Parts: sequence; structure tokens; C-alpha cells
Amino acid sequence: MKVAVRYYTKSGNTKRLAEAVAKAVGAEALPISTPVTEAVDILFLGNSYYAFSIDPEVRDFVRTLDKSKVGKIVNFGSAAMLNSTWKKVKAEADKVGIAMDEREFHCKGEFKGMHKGRPNEADLKAAAEFAAKIVK
Repeated sequence: MKVAVRYYTKSGNTKRLAEAVAKAVGAEALPISTPVTEAVDILFLGNSYYAFSIDPEVRDFVRTLDKSKVGKIVNFGSAAMLNSTWKKVKAEADKVGIAMDEREFHCKGEFKGMHKGRPNEADLKAAAEFAAKIVK
């Protein structure tokens, strides 16, 4: 099974999660500025809420994906106040014909002093365990 990990982060929280996910699945965590050029069965996509939606860079990245190269997207991320970005990412994935796995990983993320230290070691471990279950 071929797996890729891409992420978008402003604070570094999602990058930390992406690195834990990547280590668990034997891939490299790369920013969304790195296109997915090889065919993959699973694309783990890390992102968060910014101004009550996914960042336009995440939206644009998903729109560039080639459905013949990406089997499905597995969403993961963190946020200080809002929860899942799954529906927002799925709306973009639907536009390009790429399936979204219904499972996702989400945890609290530190932002302006809220949820200090999150994602923490327990969150990173949980993200890694989540990813490992997806690929087994």
C-alpha cells in the first residue's frame, strides 16, 4: 500500500501531528506545497480551521489532486475552538472525484494561550495509532 502525508499549518501544530502520522505509516510528512506526483492508495491530509473554514491553500491543494493518483483522503488535524474540517475537505474532494475516508483524527491545538501544550505527547501518540490502524 502506497501512502503519502501532506499538511498545512500556520502554528506548527498540524506539522507535529503530520510527523507522528508519517512515522507510523512509513512515509514522509511534507507540506501541501509539495504536490502528490506518484500514485498513492491513501493521502493523509492534515489541516485546521482558519477563520471558520479550511485555508484557501488547502482548498486549492485538494483541487489540484488527480483522482487517478489518489485512492482516498484521510483527514486529520487540530484546532483551538472548532472541531472537524472533514466536511469542508470532503466538499473539495467531491469536486475532483476523490473519496474521503469517514474516519479522521482530530485533537485540540494550542492557539493564543488556549489549550496550552496541545497537541501533546498523548495526542501525537493517538494520531500515530489512528494512522497505523488505517493502513493495516
